Amino acid sequence: MLEGNHVTRISVRGVAVASATAVTAVGAVVGVASGSEGSQAQTVDVAGATLLADVPMGAHAQTVSDNFSAQANAQQVSADAAAKKAAEEAARQKAAADAQAKADAEKAAKAADEKRKADEEAANRAKARSALVADTTSYSPGSVQALAAGIIGDDSQFQCFSQIVKRESGWDYTATNSGSGAYGLVQALPGSKMSSVGSDWRTNPATQIKWGLGYMNDRYGSPCGAWSFWQSHHWY
Repeated sequence: MLEGNHVTRISVRGVAVASATAVTAVGAVVGVASGSEGSQAQTVDVAGATLLADVPMGAHAQTVSDNFSAQANAQQVSADAAAKKAAEEAARQKAAADAQAKADAEKAAKAADEKRKADEEAANRAKARSALVADTTSYSPGSVQALAAGIIGDDSQFQCFSQIVKRESGWDYTATNSGSGAYGLVQALPGSKMSSVGSDWRTNPATQIKWGLGYMNDRYGSPCGAWSFWQSHHWY
């Protein structure tokens, strides 16, 4: 490169086109100068040919290249922004789902704990009521018999029931056999069997009567069937 001169870079395609155009123009001029017979002078439309001026050069070429680069960069930035937004939305939805699941679990645990406490309080109240009844209620033999008559209903079956209870406990609902440990009106052995009817089996004659009536019906068909067996064996 000569000092002080500026050379503009031209694309390879532009050089090829310019060269071909120049060769064609020169050939046409030579043909006219040769004076060949039968030939006529031809006018070459040099201005209509593709010249170097049609090819982007210098600053214009750089501008075109910069525009392409800018478009590519803009597209990449847009794609990156869309991907980032999608990732953020997915993360937000997952966080929301996790938070909801945690809240539901905490709510269920709280409800279960509240139910457990309520059940415990109800059981404690029932226990306290039972203890109060045991401490303050006293039944006479006559009142216990009347209670049994009302529970059994049938007078003949009550009479059979009464015969057994009279011999087993004398209508004492706290009667305890010192040898076997049988307990109550019907001398259940062990007395805890009567808990299937009520937890107050130690102090509530009604619970003992209901259990004894059920036992006689299941084992002997009725209180009178139990009394018939008792008379033969002196136990039932």
